[in-house]
Amino acid sequence: MKTSSVVDDDLEPLTQDYGRDIFVRLRPSRPFPLSPRWWDERLMAWSMANPALKVQLFRFVDVLPALLGKPAEIVRHLREYFAEAGPDLPRWVRRLLPWLPTRGLLGRTLASTAEASARRMAARFIAGATVEEALRAIASMRRRKLAFTIDLLGEATITEAEAQASQDEYLRLIDGLSAEVNRWPAIEQIDRDDLGPIPRVNVSIKLSALYSQFDGMDLEGTTQAVCARLRPLLQAARRAFVFLNIDMEQYETRPATLHIFKHILDEPEFRDWPHVGIAIQAYLRDTLGDLEDLAGWARGRGTPVQVRLVKGAYWDYETIHARERGWPIPVWTRKSETDANYEACTRYLMEHHQFLRPALASHNIRSLARGLALADRLGVPTGRCEVQMLFGMAEPIKEALVRMGQRVRVYTPYGQPIPGMAYLVRRLLENTADDSFLRASFIEHLPQEQLLMNPLLKDERGTLNDTRHRASSILAARSSFANEPLTDFSREEARQAMRSALEMVAGRLGRDYPLVIDGQEVRPAEWIVSINPSHKWQVVGRCGQATEEHARLAIEAAQRAFERWRETPVARRAQYLRDAARLMRQRRFELAAWQVYECGKQWREADADVAEAIDFCLYYAQEMLRLGQPRHRDVPGETNEQFYEPRGLVVVIAPWNFPLAILTGMTVAALVTGNTVVMKPAEQSSVIGALLMEILRQAGVPDGVVNYLPGRGEQVGPILVNDPRTAMIAFTGSRLVGLHINRQAAEVAPGQTHVKRVLAEMGGKNAIIVDDDADLDEAVEGVVVSAFGYQGQKCSACSRLILLDSIYEQFLTRLVEATRSL
Repeated sequence: MKTSSVVDDDLEPLTQDYGRDIFVRLRPSRPFPLSPRWWDERLMAWSMANPALKVQLFRFVDVLPALLGKPAEIVRHLREYFAEAGPDLPRWVRRLLPWLPTRGLLGRTLASTAEASARRMAARFIAGATVEEALRAIASMRRRKLAFTIDLLGEATITEAEAQASQDEYLRLIDGLSAEVNRWPAIEQIDRDDLGPIPRVNVSIKLSALYSQFDGMDLEGTTQAVCARLRPLLQAARRAFVFLNIDMEQYETRPATLHIFKHILDEPEFRDWPHVGIAIQAYLRDTLGDLEDLAGWARGRGTPVQVRLVKGAYWDYETIHARERGWPIPVWTRKSETDANYEACTRYLMEHHQFLRPALASHNIRSLARGLALADRLGVPTGRCEVQMLFGMAEPIKEALVRMGQRVRVYTPYGQPIPGMAYLVRRLLENTADDSFLRASFIEHLPQEQLLMNPLLKDERGTLNDTRHRASSILAARSSFANEPLTDFSREEARQAMRSALEMVAGRLGRDYPLVIDGQEVRPAEWIVSINPSHKWQVVGRCGQATEEHARLAIEAAQRAFERWRETPVARRAQYLRDAARLMRQRRFELAAWQVYECGKQWREADADVAEAIDFCLYYAQEMLRLGQPRHRDVPGETNEQFYEPRGLVVVIAPWNFPLAILTGMTVAALVTGNTVVMKPAEQSSVIGALLMEILRQAGVPDGVVNYLPGRGEQVGPILVNDPRTAMIAFTGSRLVGLHINRQAAEVAPGQTHVKRVLAEMGGKNAIIVDDDADLDEAVEGVVVSAFGYQGQKCSACSRLILLDSIYEQFLTRLVEATRSL
């Protein structure tokens, strides 16, 4: 791990001194017994002692916005969720749950009490729902010598109307707050730094809120759209002497966020404006590299920017998301590693404070003490660095730092409390996590020596529980098969690899691809011309058009190869598939690029298709090694053995929408089980079928075992299906054709010695059901992706939507807007 913090460095005594000084100045406040805050803290303490209860409590808080005005639903969810906590609930609560009333006066009272409790809890972390309420909270903080940064509640937008509304709201905040706050008396401690006055109004902005299609894969388009809405905000901020800070969100948005930040501030209009900043997350492994890049850029720009150094609020999401995609985990898996990295990043900021002005955002006294010690030792001018904390949290620490003369800025969320529940749940998770500093210091009352310990020592001594590490160890347990990771196109190196592949493939368009029968290339009289569906003038390639006679020759070749192939050892057949997967992996971007040209697939769709083809090869190889072992069921006097035998010739008829994945899956499943194949790709994607044939031949599959037979379905299809030597037909396509194949295969042809099998995956009508307590943001986005991803040209695409009456109009309105925003 790259870090400048070492266990026995000479800065440690000064760090400990600052830490003890903060602790001495703490004045913890306790709520009055039986007051609302007292009850809230009792509930939090109870949930922390019972992890299952905490999960259900936060589930209820998260779903509450969808249940407002429905007392019976509120009580029903309370009853169902908390029943799942089971033994973690006291016995009297378990007995009471089934009897909670859902209707009548008692039901309405219980529902309103639950709703009021959630609103009260939200009010602890959210400053207000209106500008007037936010101003009152800001005025109260300033009387306590606390600066602020205002944050407009809301996650990434899903429609352009919402993106425009976000920009309008940010402009109202900038103009409304500055008009009022700039008239208030100056407070030297928080309104000046070592160079002079600094903006009193500080606004934090999420870039994803400014563009509904924010996507790092389309860096140029995203930059252009975001800057179009960000530029007026910067102009308004400069006119009103307001500081703008760019928040950092999920890891996949990080490269685009950094790019946009630097891009727009390099514009002549803003190049000399210093009152801007960006959040950087220390729980990311890339953070020091990002700081080095920012410092070099700021030096070249000639004007400093502020860096708000945070630990990071999406640890669980980033870990699970990376595991799901098979990507390297971008965050440190131990809390102590994050803390150590935070200290290393703090040192870097202090060493480069002329270009990156440090804003230490943390409630961890050890982290803050280290920052103060570094500023002291490195001679950072007074006021150059500030501390930032969250609204409603760590009040005693804020007050202690103010009394020490530090500038403390409070991250102040503003918006409707109930719709802002996503923010509230993150704060509750932060407060109640096993490794939370606030929990350890104010609730569990761990000794100061332990709380101020160098984070690099924590792993060695095992002094703090680290549930994150335990969780990641559990997640790390995987089966021997792992899906091929999808490409992360938010990374520039991935986008460049795809661009290079597209350029290379463009130089190979228009070539001929003959039939391959019994290992020999056959050039027929007629050819299928494959056209790029996105550019009708562009010929992707010419593939041989098989005749009925070619179909019979392919069947004969596959039949001749069958006896030799069936006797090939299972391990050797599996190795052919592994070799094919290796070749696909080597040519991954090239194969995806061919799909872009021949099928009009977007980058992610094309990449996923190649990844799925690799998965089929590896999974079927692994499974055949398992299935290829005979099973014995012996009894006295008998020897019984169960084993699988290949069926013979398999005809594979594939669709064009998954031109490599489905064709590969049906083909290699037949091959590894000892069958031979006549492979007929769709007419529209026959070039990709030729590439698969090329890969299988390069992998060493013997001649005749696979035969490549592009052609018109109505011409060669009946010959392949009706031939008495065909043992099985694997088909993916329309219901009409699939049923026709099924009828034909059911007829026993003269000379046929077996019953043909048909595997037919046909079209359907796929429904998504949305309940009235669903997260509508996620549901709308999910429906749009499912229905219109790859233009809806998938058998799995959503084609029906079933909604409950209570959300019908609201959901439909947002769905239409989200679709219009594509």
